[in-house]
This record gives sequence, structure tokens and C-alpha cells, in this order.
Amino acid sequence: MTRLVIVVEKPADWGSYYPSDNVVAAADYLREPIGDGERTQVINLCRNYRYLGTGYYVSLLAEARGHKVIPSVRTLADLRRKSLYGVDIEDLNTRLAKFFPGDASDATEFALLTYFGQTRYEPLQDLARQVFEAFPAPILRIEFERERGWRISAVKPAGLHTLSDAQEDAFAEALDAFSKKLWRRPRARRKFRYDVAMLHDPAEAMPPSNRRALKHFVEAGAELGIEVDPIGRHDFTRLAEYDGLFIRETTSLDNHTYRFAHRAEREDMVVIDDPVSILRCTNKIFLHDLLTKRRLPIPRTEILMREDEARLAALGDTLGFPLVLKIPDGSFSRGISRVGDAAELRAAAARLFQHTALLIAQEYMYTEFDWRIGVLEGQALYACQYFMSRGHWQIYDHARGGGARGKPRSGGFRTLPVREAPAEVVKLALRATAAIGDGLYGVDIKASGDRLAVIEVNDNPSIDAGIEDAYLGEDLYRRIMETFLRRLERKRLGVRD
Repeated sequence: MTRLVIVVEKPADWGSYYPSDNVVAAADYLREPIGDGERTQVINLCRNYRYLGTGYYVSLLAEARGHKVIPSVRTLADLRRKSLYGVDIEDLNTRLAKFFPGDASDATEFALLTYFGQTRYEPLQDLARQVFEAFPAPILRIEFERERGWRISAVKPAGLHTLSDAQEDAFAEALDAFSKKLWRRPRARRKFRYDVAMLHDPAEAMPPSNRRALKHFVEAGAELGIEVDPIGRHDFTRLAEYDGLFIRETTSLDNHTYRFAHRAEREDMVVIDDPVSILRCTNKIFLHDLLTKRRLPIPRTEILMREDEARLAALGDTLGFPLVLKIPDGSFSRGISRVGDAAELRAAAARLFQHTALLIAQEYMYTEFDWRIGVLEGQALYACQYFMSRGHWQIYDHARGGGARGKPRSGGFRTLPVREAPAEVVKLALRATAAIGDGLYGVDIKASGDRLAVIEVNDNPSIDAGIEDAYLGEDLYRRIMETFLRRLERKRLGVRD
């Protein structure tokens, strides 16, 4: 369980709030180690954080003692670099237009106080959250200015002692929301060496791991002295209290999963999937370019731009019919169309171009099944054959349901020892992941006669109880959690990869 320590510069700064054993003066925190041997979260509420000042040293020594601290020294350094926030924010004009009353619409300057990424001004809540994610600090003053359009002119940390009565109330509410998981009474349980947050969405229709698999990850972690704690998208502000992050939710560059991975990496946590892997895998155009440069075999492919009518019209001659159109960020067979002639091609392209400026067109390679090779840290972990859905050309048939809880119908599978998979398939999978990183991947490969082709590399591969674990069983989960343990131990010892 994490211990909470709130550091104030002067005891009087806490005078408006209830007394608490969690609150200590900065001088006392600097003078004597607190929470020695305990997992500790420090909230640094000093009056300022200027370089080599009291607040700066509280954050510096907190990190030296192995405490999680907000704001971190890195955040304090970032806040001094105006280049990081002196940029336009998407939709800022629209947001502020909704916020300002009519008689203040001609304002040229504006400032907003946020507390742990929270504000009572609903039109600006999403903006407050984004700024907090970039600069995690308890109290931030966001200053805006308008010339041709609104822009953030400054982001500054503010002191607890500067707040009015109403602002103190808002701060108290935000602090309670931020720290409620830390204030809770410890449960009677064994002491874990490390805490790993496992991000998942219970409502996701096609998650990368089913409930039984998530339970197996928790159990495997516990055997190794790791508490695996399932969290959701609304737990972003809690992330810094963990040692690692394991993403078991479908990743995307434009949603919270990438923000979680990026924030965890900034906090020097062990992360699977890391943000670089998400970047390289989730966009098929990026992945195509990467694999092509590595001269790895892939289906014959053309990249289409919305305005390139001539290239679209020539696809039938270039790739032949039928062919496959894909949006760059589709997953689980979504955003993919097979077209059999020029008319179907034009219709499918018009439909898909509504969602993206670029499309991928590939030759159609029929196979009875796709190989999926699971790879972890450059080693083959499992091998599966995913068969096409009955009467369909893909593994998942989204047009016809029939699966559990209305899920798309899918084909069968066969899981086998890696040693029984064709050696050339396994070797190709390892070459493909070497271009991505050293995380956890699932490589989809088609084998047609003597020809092999990498279809995609998934940064967040499916690991479902009863499917991918059909051969290894509980050992599959243990191997993945052992990777976390090795990496966590290396970080604790200060060993860099």
C-alpha cells in the first residue's frame, strides 16, 4: 500500500484544512527521511519551485529516496521551458468562446487555476486535463492571450498560500479525488515488492484479454511478488503511484491508451506497450514503410491518397481483383474491405476516405488460416493458427454476429508449441518485431505455398484464456510477468538497457 505524504513549506499553509498526520513541513521532510522502506507518494505543495529553492529540493530528494513525487524534477524543468507550451491548442478558440460570457468576448487575456487537472469550468475541463497530463503539478495557473487567436502564453505552478476561500474549497475537492486511493485503509494482505497497473476496459467489445486472462495475470504477478492492479481510463492521475504499466486495452494513438503509455514512460516506469511500439504498430502505413525498408516480405501494396483518382483507377491492373482496402488504424478485421471489381473499389474507397486521408490497397492472398506468433523481448512465446470465419474471408466477420454477447463471429484456432510451427514463419516473425522494439507483439503471417508475407505486427496482441494459452497454460502469464519483474529489478539497481 502506498503511503501519502503532503509537504508544505510552512505549517500555516495548511491552516484552512483539517489537521492530518500525512502533512509535514518541508524542513522536516528535507531533514529526515520519511517513509523509509515504504512505497511513498509525495505531494509537494511548497510555495514555489524555483531552481535550488526549497520546493525544488523537496522534489529532488523525494526522487533520490525512491518516492513518487508530484511535481517531479522533470516537470519543474519542463515548466521553465516556454517552448513546450507556447503553441496553439486545437479548438482553443471554440472552447474559450463557450466559456466567456457575451460581455467578455473581447477579452485579450485570461488566466485559469487548475487543481490536479480539475477545474469547475466545464467547457475548459478537457483542456485542464491535457495541461495536467503534460505538466503534472498540484496547482497550475494557465495564462492565455489572444492576438489572431487564443494561445497559451504561460503555464506556472501556484502556491497553496495564494488561494482564496473559494479556490481553497476547489483545491480540497480535487486533492480528495486525487488521493482517495491513497487515503484508504490498508487491507490485510501480503507485502508486494512492486505494483503494476493493468489498464483495461470492462466494457470493451473485443478486448485483447478476456476476464479469465486478466485474472491469470493478477495471479501470476502475485506469485512473483508483484501486485497487478486493474485500472481504467479515469485512473490517469493515479498512474505515478505504480512501478509499471501493462496495457490490456486496444491501443490507439488518438485515445487515452497512448497518453497512459507516454506518461508512464515519462515517469520512468516499466511499460508494455511502450509508446514507440504503439506508434509503430497501430498505423498500418507507418508499419508498411518500416517493413519495406527492412526488406521483409509483405503483400503487394499501394498507398492511396484521396485526390489520386488515376492511381485508384489503375489498381485493378496493378494488384488485380479481388483486392483489399484498409484504413491505417483498423483492428480486429475492422476498417477492411475486399472488393471484386472497379465499381466496388470506387464505392469502398469513397466510404473509407470519409475517415482517413490515406488508404492501403493490398493484393488479396487467400489462406485457410493466418499464423500468429507471439513475441516477447525478441523470443517467440506462442504460436497460433487463426482460421477464417466460416463463409467469410477474414478471421472476424463483423457483418454477422453469433458470438458471445453479440460479438462478431470468428473462425477457429489451433495453438501449438513454437517448436512445431514452421521455422521460417517463426524466424520471419522475429525479424519483423526487431524493427519495432523489445516488447510484447503478435505477428500475423500468411503462408501460401512457398511464399510468406507479414500482414501486420500488433503491439497489443490478443492473450485470451482458452486460446493463446492453450499450450503453455499458466506459464504464458508467468513468463510475461517475469519480464516485468526483470525490468523492475534492473531499474531498481540502476541498470540501463
